[in-house]
Amino acid sequence: MNLSIVTTADGSKTIYNPEVGEHYHSRHGALQESRHVFLAAGLQHYFEGTAATEVSILEVGLGTGLNFLLTADYCNNNKIKLNYTGIEAYPLTEEMISQTGYEQYVPIDIWKSFLKNYTESINNTVELNSYVQLRTDNTQLLNFTSEELFDVVYFDAFAAVHQPEMWDEAAIGHTIRFLKPGGVFVTYAITGNLKRMLKALGLKVEKAPGAPGKREMLRAVLS
Repeated sequence: MNLSIVTTADGSKTIYNPEVGEHYHSRHGALQESRHVFLAAGLQHYFEGTAATEVSILEVGLGTGLNFLLTADYCNNNKIKLNYTGIEAYPLTEEMISQTGYEQYVPIDIWKSFLKNYTESINNTVELNSYVQLRTDNTQLLNFTSEELFDVVYFDAFAAVHQPEMWDEAAIGHTIRFLKPGGVFVTYAITGNLKRMLKALGLKVEKAPGAPGKREMLRAVLS
């Protein structure tokens, strides 16, 4: 793939995939989007009102690993055990990820451990430190299987205009199969069709303020 590094509006970098015609993160700010949508509206929302000391996360679209890195940093700082599984049909190379410059946003030990263990994490569970585990499933979403259910789902697939098959009833229904009761599903997107699908699957859906460049986003909790 003829991928290229792109600097977004907040100074953080993302990757452009010309075959899909899409960036891996918002051009309005990769870092801002990840912090707002997945860390704040997803992970931190899940922990509100709970004294849990561990969390399991499933990410649809591991991509550059930015959502994972910010989550790992948060959990490490708060002494929370993190079991993180990313689904990625087309894993980036370690060399490409190393060009993103994300070591600016997390402690250097987390960054170095991620790069060192990234390739091994593909279809294997690896420990980055005493709090953080990562597994990257190199598979298409509909082929993903797991005996584990997850507390939080980060749904970070490419936009529906470029990959509609990632947002149809089969894809969303398959994803929700892996969410625990009371678990949180969070994504940067919000459409009437997505809200209807999630409600039909038994989730309570709510709008939340979007990241810069997007008015709203979606969060849902499985009853």
